[in-house]
Amino acid sequence: MNIDLTRRTLLALAGASSLSFAAAAAARAEGVPGGMAGPTFANRTPMHIGMVTLRVRALDRMTDFYRDVLGMAVMERTATSARLGAGGVALLALEAYPEAKIATANAAGLYHTAFLMPARKDLAQWLVHVARNRVPLTGFADHLVSESVYLNDPEGNGIEVYADRAPEKWQWKDGTVAMATDRLNVDDLLTLTDTKVSQFAKAPDGLRIGHVHLKVGELDKADGFYRKTIGLDLTRRREGATFLSSGHYHHHVAMNVWDSAGAGRRDEAATGLVWFSLNIEKPDLLAAQEQRLSETGAKIVRLANGIEAIDPWGTSVRLIRM
Repeated sequence: MNIDLTRRTLLALAGASSLSFAAAAAARAEGVPGGMAGPTFANRTPMHIGMVTLRVRALDRMTDFYRDVLGMAVMERTATSARLGAGGVALLALEAYPEAKIATANAAGLYHTAFLMPARKDLAQWLVHVARNRVPLTGFADHLVSESVYLNDPEGNGIEVYADRAPEKWQWKDGTVAMATDRLNVDDLLTLTDTKVSQFAKAPDGLRIGHVHLKVGELDKADGFYRKTIGLDLTRRREGATFLSSGHYHHHVAMNVWDSAGAGRRDEAATGLVWFSLNIEKPDLLAAQEQRLSETGAKIVRLANGIEAIDPWGTSVRLIRM
């Protein structure tokens, strides 16, 4: 398989006739109107994403997908749940609810889980892996701060697989980071690996969840919860979306109203996101978060290693002490 064939294969998987078309598809996925950072940076900030838990109908099929397509190891498996990860670190939990309804597109909840490759070469090798295995894609793009590929799991949960550019190459102005949805240079990316064979036997040990992108009903209300109460910092705001982070990362949490404007509380009997966690290194930071949550009257559940709060749309956020 040469580079041209791989590129054509990728375009076919993304349902695209050209790289520009694929970038436009990624732009729609991101809601755009009309060295390497990797987890060593994204996951050393004061707060960073730990795990995501999904409610699923077909546990076996979903477990196989995340194992075979993303290369994650199955760390625990029971008749009703599975836990997968990389490098001995749990990243994704699946909870089986065979009778659950498939979440509607306009409901609040998960937009996508973004899996961060530790290096650009890892992303290139994974791209060859999915091309050779004919995994359907929904778009790919260059976001200036990162390079990304989009797809969906078998139950429609969005996934982004990406690699960061070096943080010193990110452009900041007045606290806002420059991001875009440009054409991904697939040819350049594929020069980092052999396109004739798959060199992606499993997820690299450094794979982590770099960010979680949510669908919410109202941006101001979401901002009030995740920024003013949880304590994340605003890094970018554009039409219909807001991006927040800790420690000057481009974003750990994104939220949009592109399909979900006006959405109410989520249906707990539907598939999709159950909870995600923010890992916290400093006890005083966790104490400050708990105080802010208490002052707002938010319901707090104390966990063995932290606390759990619920956002205005019913998504649980676990603040975990590391």
